[in-house]
Amino acid sequence: MEQIKPIIIRDNDTETEYTLEFNRESVRFAESKGFVFEDLANYPMTKIPELFFYAFRMHHKNVARNQTDAILDKMNGIPAGLLERLTELYAVPFETLNIVEEGEERKNSPIAIDF
Repeated sequence: MEQIKPIIIRDNDTETEYTLEFNRESVRFAESKGFVFEDLANYPMTKIPELFFYAFRMHHKNVARNQTDAILDKMNGIPAGLLERLTELYAVPFETLNIVEEGEERKNSPIAIDF
């Protein structure tokens, strides 16, 4: 599994630094609010700012949506590579839910399952 580096955003006006990435809790939060990853391509004007907001959740739970929208506005456009990195980061927690195919071994699991 390749390590995906988080996104670091520095607001020079406020001297604030934000670390953007996802964990299982932040993805569950996004899903509970109705975020559907596959909708990014069909509704980019709505879904890209949502994904950006949810990326703050892991490290900055108190940052409100209007604040993340303001940060996007201050960027004067989404830098090349930002959306791609956000989507890569969003996918990382799903790797913890890997489905083990029949015949494959689960690595280092202390849990035995019989069915």
